[in-house]
Amino acid sequence: MSDVNAILLLSCADRKGIVAKISDFIFRHNGNIVHADQHTSKKDKLFFIRIEWELNGFALNREEISAAFAPLAKHFKMKWDLHFTDYTPRMAIFVSRHLHCLHDLILRRHMGELAVNVEAVISNHNDARDLVEQFGLKFFHFPITTGNKRQQEIKELRLLREMNIDLVVLARYMQVLSGKFLDHYPNKIINIHHSFLPAFAGGNPYQQAYNRGVKIIGATGHYVTEQLDEGPIIAQDVIKISHRDAIADIQTKSKDLERIVLARALRLHLENRILVYGSKTIVFE
Repeated sequence: MSDVNAILLLSCADRKGIVAKISDFIFRHNGNIVHADQHTSKKDKLFFIRIEWELNGFALNREEISAAFAPLAKHFKMKWDLHFTDYTPRMAIFVSRHLHCLHDLILRRHMGELAVNVEAVISNHNDARDLVEQFGLKFFHFPITTGNKRQQEIKELRLLREMNIDLVVLARYMQVLSGKFLDHYPNKIINIHHSFLPAFAGGNPYQQAYNRGVKIIGATGHYVTEQLDEGPIIAQDVIKISHRDAIADIQTKSKDLERIVLARALRLHLENRILVYGSKTIVFE
């Protein structure tokens, strides 16, 4: 418990006294704030904050914090979530035939860079099986056809429930998840798209970029919604290309970027640094 912190993420209508009341709540229960970051949307008059404090010496047990904070949250009509830094989420990775992002995530987890347990890798192809099983992870094959997609999603969801999965990462999974699937994991499915969204959404962005003769390409980590490649953006980055780059060169350069951006987006989620705000995110880095 001595190294465990509590993290409060919340949003509400902006008004005077919110920060003072939250800080006072923590102070009155003998808490020590170690991180605090806030943002106010002037246009929409909304307030956002991420505040983290030590549980060591805190007067409330973790089981009591939510009930104690609830009256204050109700007074300000807050949307809020409480997290603890010693909780390790259970993650499933979905992948198709492009394995670079999957490989990167497995290696980062193996080296202790990501505070998450990879409980399963799920694919519509068998290409990743050897890689996954080499690291002692569980691999599940769900082939997808036009006629069986709904039935396979039902089986996948059943598996995720049985494994108590908290988070799904689409590491170049080349299937569109249905709205019924997404309803089970709102803002808990992260995708990597191999372009700088909203540019070149949809299929084959490498070819789209080449055809347009762009001078930079990008990658985007975002939450998945029913609108293809339009979910709230978590992380993005770009790299330069030139007229000398063929499609294969663009693809090679983009792969490096995709690895970095997906890992960054996942880390921000795992560290509870993201608040979804309509079609956008507030990211407290």
